[in-house]
Amino acid sequence: MSEVFEGYERQYCELSTNLSRKCHSASLLPHGEEKKEKLVEIKSGMDEADVLIRKMDLEARSLQPSAKAVCLSKLREYKSDLNQLKKEFKRVSSPDANQSTREELMESGMADVHAVSADQSGRLAMSMERLDQSSDRIRESRRLMLETEEVAISVVENLSQQRQTLLHAHSKLQGVDDAIDKSKKVLTAMSRRMTRNKWIVGSVIVALILAIILIISYKLSH
Repeated sequence: MSEVFEGYERQYCELSTNLSRKCHSASLLPHGEEKKEKLVEIKSGMDEADVLIRKMDLEARSLQPSAKAVCLSKLREYKSDLNQLKKEFKRVSSPDANQSTREELMESGMADVHAVSADQSGRLAMSMERLDQSSDRIRESRRLMLETEEVAISVVENLSQQRQTLLHAHSKLQGVDDAIDKSKKVLTAMSRRMTRNKWIVGSVIVALILAIILIISYKLSH
C-alpha cells in the first residue's frame, strides 16, 4: 500500500477522533461565545477532514489495481464516518439543540445521552483501531525500509570490493602490458642484430669466394 495514502489515513483517523470528542463536549455547552468558538473550531476541522478525504481519493485512484481496491474500500468507510460527524455537528450547532436535548431528557431520562455516548464511544473505538492498524502498517513499512537499506548497503559494499578487485586486476594487466612491450623491444633489437650479422656473414662468404676465384685464376694463368 502507498505510504502517502497511509500518511493521509493516519492524519484523518486522528482528526476524526478529535472532532468526535469536540462534538461531544460542544453538545454539553450552553449557547454562548464559548460554544460558538468550539463550533468554529469543529467546522475548520471538518474542512480539513474533507481535504484529507479528497487527497486519499486521488492517491488511491493512482495506485495499482490490487492496492487501489483496498484503499477505495477504506475510503468509503472514512466518507461514511465523516458524514456521521457532519450530522453530529449539524445537530450540535442547531439553535434548538439544547432545548431539544432538555425535552428529550425530560421525556426519556438519560437514555438518549447514554445512546449518544455509546455511539461516540463506538466511533472513538473504531478510530483508535484504525490508528493502531495504521501504526502497525507504518512500523512494517519502516522495517521493510530498514531491511532494504541493509541489503542496499551490503550490495554497495560488494560492489566496492569488486571494484577494488577490478582495479587490482587492471594494474596487473598494465604491468603485463609493460613487460610485453619490453619483450617486444628486446626481440626487435635481437632481430635487427641477427639481420645485421647475416649481412656480415654473407659479405665475408662473398669476399672469400672472390678471393678463391682470384687465386685460382692467378695460378691458372702462370
